[in-house]
Amino acid sequence: MRQLFLSVLFVATSLATYAQSSLKLPALSPTAKISQDFSISNIEISYSRPSMRGRKVFGDIVPYGKIWRTGANAATKIKFGEDVEIAGQKVKAGEYAMYTMPDKDQWRVILNTGTGNWGADGYSKENDVARFTVKSIKLEEDVQTFTINITDITYTTCKIELVWERTKIALSVVARNMEAVESNIDKAVNHPPTVPYFQAANYYYETNQKTDVASSYVNKALEQDPKAYYMWYLKARIEKRKGNNDEAIAAAKKSMEMAKGTANEAEYIANNNKIIDEINKSVRHRQDLEK
Repeated sequence: MRQLFLSVLFVATSLATYAQSSLKLPALSPTAKISQDFSISNIEISYSRPSMRGRKVFGDIVPYGKIWRTGANAATKIKFGEDVEIAGQKVKAGEYAMYTMPDKDQWRVILNTGTGNWGADGYSKENDVARFTVKSIKLEEDVQTFTINITDITYTTCKIELVWERTKIALSVVARNMEAVESNIDKAVNHPPTVPYFQAANYYYETNQKTDVASSYVNKALEQDPKAYYMWYLKARIEKRKGNNDEAIAAAKKSMEMAKGTANEAEYIANNNKIIDEINKSVRHRQDLEK
């Protein structure tokens, strides 16, 4: 009987535990995760998102001049996949708790090693890795739910924005990635059979570097796929930048020809005609000056 009682008790306890663990209710401050590709790695942010719900936020439920968990529940965590610079300070790759100290006109943003902290509990200034002072921006309308975004992304820069109520701050992030990118390109183009010539050429064009190398790489990419209209379009832009107008116009016309019948025909006809028009306008202007 004792064994039977223990078995029944075990089953009942298990069912009760299961019922509790499977119960899903709406959360007032739901968790959110951001994973954004950036530079040659990514940035990950996990945080909880409280809402205003008719309350005054800054200066009230989030006091000025006090450490804030930057959200709700557990401390907000941010992970950088590579070394970066934030507001001019170097930050090593890794995961950090992101605390803030809001004020009326500016915020302090703090990166801290206490990633296991619950909110501000356990926060210690001794574990700070970096501190940044950022001016706050006044918004015209309320943002009801606390939001973190990663915006304005380029090859080397982005912004991390924190927005709530009528306040926004933006952290400028820079990746000093040129050496690493050069190394990646060098390894990739020297290890056939699949060589990413087009990607390398596009990178050099977009960052306005090594135009001759970009030209060489796009030509090699076209040898691999001569019908790729988007590659001919890149070639047209590269040759235009180099001042090779005849080659640029020929490539633009080839791009339009190859794009015919594709879903992107109209877009590439417009873009390539723009290149041709710009070249012709520039030539006419130069001729007028020479008269």
